[in-house]
Amino acid sequence: MTTSRTLRRLPLNIAATVTVVVCLFPVYWMVTTAFKPSRDIQSDSPQLLPQSWTLDHFRRAVDADGFALFWRNSVLVTLAAVALALIVALGASFAVARMRWHGRRQFMLMVFIAQMAPWESLIIPVYIISRDTGMLDRLPTLTLIYFMMTLPFTVVVLRGFIATIPAELEESAQVDGCTRFGAFRHVAFPLLAPGLMATSLFGYITAWNEFAYANFLIIKQQDHRTLPVWLSSFHNTFGTDWGATMAASTLFALPALAIFLLLQRHVTSGFASGAVKG
Repeated sequence: MTTSRTLRRLPLNIAATVTVVVCLFPVYWMVTTAFKPSRDIQSDSPQLLPQSWTLDHFRRAVDADGFALFWRNSVLVTLAAVALALIVALGASFAVARMRWHGRRQFMLMVFIAQMAPWESLIIPVYIISRDTGMLDRLPTLTLIYFMMTLPFTVVVLRGFIATIPAELEESAQVDGCTRFGAFRHVAFPLLAPGLMATSLFGYITAWNEFAYANFLIIKQQDHRTLPVWLSSFHNTFGTDWGATMAASTLFALPALAIFLLLQRHVTSGFASGAVKG
């Protein structure tokens, strides 16, 4: 029985292994290239493992103009957008999951439509609005855009997660003297930690990696650009500095990887719980 079960699962295991290798190989190549000397990067016979290791590319990336400044810009914009999305989505998802009001289904339909809309198609309208309101070349503009990008997904996930928490828990707290807000804050909110972790990670990755709006809306004030735009600066009259580009990309990916590893358990349970009930 065990052997037959293993044989049945063998194709799935092989497919999973191939998928993981295909997805991780570009990341592996990026990291190893960052440690290769320039002569090995330009070699006609590339090697899977560096023949020799160097940190010169990382030094050039860290010493590049704007590294610390653009890093600060990305952190500020990302954290502000995620915090705004969580605050607004928490109230909206609670209203949808716990209350019965006219237009609730239509509201969720609009949220789903907003989630499906490609944001790249809105660059021109957003640019015109930002120009006419004097909001070009400002970090708060990027913060608001990233907030709008992450808000629909955050509302959907938190709404499903709140729906899995029995309303009787909050009702019991209200019987004991809590207000409705107090019952939610003391009873339901602590149980939302996995859902909050999952949505905050999604919002962080979305805002941290976004390039088009940061490059399109920050035109004159170069000091207001973010790290994704900074990554495109490693080129000169002789072409692209691939070693420094790969080193900068590795440094750029480290914060998202570290946060994901720290929140992995909560993120997995948050997505699973948020998809159980709607």
